Amino acid sequence: MSTSETYEEKIEMEKISRPMVGLYLFIGGIIALILSIMASISLGAADIDFKTVWNSIFHYNEDVTAHQVIQEVRLPRVLGAAVVGSCFAVSGAVMQGMTRNPLADSGLLGLNAGAGFVLALCFAFLPGLSYSFIILFSFLGATIGAGLVFGVGSLTRNGLTPMRLVLAGAAVSSLFIALSEGIAIYFNVSQDLAFWYAGGVSGAKWYHLKIITPIAVVALASAWIISRSITMISLGEEVAVGLGQRTKVVKMVGMMIVLVLAGTAVSVVGGVGFVGLIIPHITRAIVGHDYRWIIPNSMVYGGLLLVLADLAARTLNAPYETPIGALIGVIGVPFFLYIARKGGKEL
Repeated sequence: MSTSETYEEKIEMEKISRPMVGLYLFIGGIIALILSIMASISLGAADIDFKTVWNSIFHYNEDVTAHQVIQEVRLPRVLGAAVVGSCFAVSGAVMQGMTRNPLADSGLLGLNAGAGFVLALCFAFLPGLSYSFIILFSFLGATIGAGLVFGVGSLTRNGLTPMRLVLAGAAVSSLFIALSEGIAIYFNVSQDLAFWYAGGVSGAKWYHLKIITPIAVVALASAWIISRSITMISLGEEVAVGLGQRTKVVKMVGMMIVLVLAGTAVSVVGGVGFVGLIIPHITRAIVGHDYRWIIPNSMVYGGLLLVLADLAARTLNAPYETPIGALIGVIGVPFFLYIARKGGKEL
């Protein structure tokens, strides 16, 4: 990876970048995310006014029931949704840039299903496992899923194509889901696995955030650091090599980042798909093909999408919850079909 921009790199960036649009979109996204977090904390089965929310955050009183609800239930849940959404969206953006596959997403390419399969083994054989080890096994499962998908997709003579990658992902995901359900039925852990597959952040607690937040911050920052190199790779292998990029190193580092982000997100929210497909496409259509703007905007708007999805999950059928995975799937499936029909072209 080059540490400084060459003249050729600057020319390529000028062709594909809309920096002012990216900056305005980023600032607007941060404002929208803050407002959505406040709204999500306030609204629910029992609505709480904004003044009480503000006092709970900055002047916490443990004797006030509303403050306890906010601090112990809603705040960690909402912040967890924001972190997880950012992880899913950025992992999808990095995958799409590195593979030049517009349909790339951790849920579509077997990472989520692989993590779910390994977690099913953990529920069956290692009950009571600490959360740190659950994250570690999620990384392992995501790695196994990704390895199988890329391996199966590369078996044909013509090599790996975007559609073949998606088909391999669907096949491997189906296999892992079937194995997971078989393990769940045989070892009587169906309820735990069903809750995980439905997707949700209702179980997010402060100690979860203390573990995942530093990991997510490092991975997200690393994705932004290599964003210029990802942009070059997204222009084509020959262009990237011609501009001095060490493509194999970039792809290896990028895949590690994707596995960390996907594994972290899956360990918290479960098998939620399409976030990494929807958000990068929308941001790319607005800010251009410069990943220095796609990645930070994906981070913000991925968090925004999951915060709003969690709010909808809690309020659509209160006091019961609707699975987040189902809500996002209602948007994601038509979006996927639309992108596939366009042959992977941008919006």
